[in-house]
Amino acid sequence: MAKLKTRREKRLRRHKRIRKKVFGTPERPRLAVYRSLNHFYAQIIDDTIGHTLVSASTLDPEFEKITGKRGGKSIKDAQVVAEIIAKRALEKGIKKVVFDRGGFKYHGKIKAFADKCREMGLEF
Repeated sequence: MAKLKTRREKRLRRHKRIRKKVFGTPERPRLAVYRSLNHFYAQIIDDTIGHTLVSASTLDPEFEKITGKRGGKSIKDAQVVAEIIAKRALEKGIKKVVFDRGGFKYHGKIKAFADKCREMGLEF
């Protein structure tokens, strides 16, 4: 239990350090990701007004239509969430974002998500 708590504390410490440097503006909002044990979440945030402009997750109805399941934690599921959020962002005219990995290491699901967003047309 103590090991899990320390792992979480380390991630939160990294996240705070990242958040000091990464700030979303109306021209270049912040693309924040979070992965739990069972789900993957992403949102595009304008930090000047504190509003979420676009969001997507594995709990999204559109995700369920594409994959045929509710929820998911695989790399493929993270890529599907990336497709959804990139499509919604481009529909709203958002092309450039600042990537906030949320204190998670840049590999696995986070890297796959970022690569798929870039492939879909988001710049960061």
